[in-house]
Amino acid sequence: MRALLEATNDGDNGIERSSTSLPSSFNDLVKDMTSNGQDIKAFAFKTKAMIMKMEQMVESARQSESIFWHLASHGVPKGIHCLSLKLAEEYAENAAARSRLPSPQYISHLIDPSFHHVVLLTDNVIAASVVVSSTIKSSSIPERLVFHIVTDKKTYTAMHAWFAVNSVNSAFLEVRGLHQYDWSHEVNIGIKEMIEIHRLICSHKLDSMKMENIPNKYEHEKDLQHLRPSCTSLLNHLRIYIPELFPDLNKIVFLDDDTVVQHDLSSLWELDLNGKVVGAAFDSSCGDDCCPGRKYKDYFNFTSPIISSKLDYDRCGWLYGMNVFDLQAWRKTNITATYHHWLKLNLNSGFELWNPGALPPSLIAFEGHVHRIDPSWHIAGLGYRSIINVTQSVLEDGAVVHFSGPAKPWLEIGAPEIRSLWSRHVNMSNEFIRKCGIME
Repeated sequence: MRALLEATNDGDNGIERSSTSLPSSFNDLVKDMTSNGQDIKAFAFKTKAMIMKMEQMVESARQSESIFWHLASHGVPKGIHCLSLKLAEEYAENAAARSRLPSPQYISHLIDPSFHHVVLLTDNVIAASVVVSSTIKSSSIPERLVFHIVTDKKTYTAMHAWFAVNSVNSAFLEVRGLHQYDWSHEVNIGIKEMIEIHRLICSHKLDSMKMENIPNKYEHEKDLQHLRPSCTSLLNHLRIYIPELFPDLNKIVFLDDDTVVQHDLSSLWELDLNGKVVGAAFDSSCGDDCCPGRKYKDYFNFTSPIISSKLDYDRCGWLYGMNVFDLQAWRKTNITATYHHWLKLNLNSGFELWNPGALPPSLIAFEGHVHRIDPSWHIAGLGYRSIINVTQSVLEDGAVVHFSGPAKPWLEIGAPEIRSLWSRHVNMSNEFIRKCGIME
């Protein structure tokens, strides 16, 4: 014991002297000591050196595992690729897959303010189907639901074919591709500028990571989260243009494609936002008045005078992904212009104002326009490893559970018991699902 304490108190110097050729196991250490007639002090130093080497190996393995886990979150499973290809083929060959959505007699429902309008911006067919089916299943009045699914040009045929062949019960639904919009020149320029600046922000972050080599695993993990494909996704950032996407709508509920609806949302359309533009929850997984990992300090760079003079370091950010938007109120504000102003400010500041993502500039743009809604409406963060800290009762009580974070429910890296909240809404008997081996 005295020898081990001396080895520890002597620091690393003695350990470094004895670590040139360390035995690979404790048995080998004992053999080495006895065969070479070394004393107990040498034994203690080598033992300490072996322990330190093992700790370094474990830390290195943890770091590698963290990197691989996040890299796995960047991919798209082959089953989802297969599904899009099969559905695109179905669209080309089957007239039913090209039928109008909704049927012509229901077209007027798409702009009827008496209906409950739900908006999704997504290029993931299976994710969209889960959002739609879970919302309908949870609704007390599904016949008043109207879904507006906006997707990109490459996914349009597959998305349309899926909902044309697998028609939804009771509710109404339209699928629109971005190529079908005829925006003004000003809006087109604004969208292109927005995407280019977000692309530059992500590229700058990636270059910084390469230069710094990220020695700390926790920093590395956080930075990898900012470099997911959504970082440069047009559909992800296009939510700031929802009033332009739906000029005839007054009030909508916006859902991310990685959400599952568990309880009736009908009362959200009747919710009084008190003149505000957006109704949003704040992180509820840890109880009242707390938002670990969601404070402004986690999004913004407070070493910048521009940020520190405008924002509160400890302020809690609201959750994006299940929101009520009053589009009439939005159109009377300069929210979108403010969003663009801050994007340009970040560009001119060397991309140092905030971490990549759609939320940081939105937090600034919607400042003063957010109405806090009950936390149980939106339980977020199910795509992070910290989800183990969320109680089962909180998950069950959540009206919408959101797989925000790297571990999307269609990937294999999430906890099985959490993924089941999503996978139970996948129709495993569907012909296309079976052929493509979704969720196998």
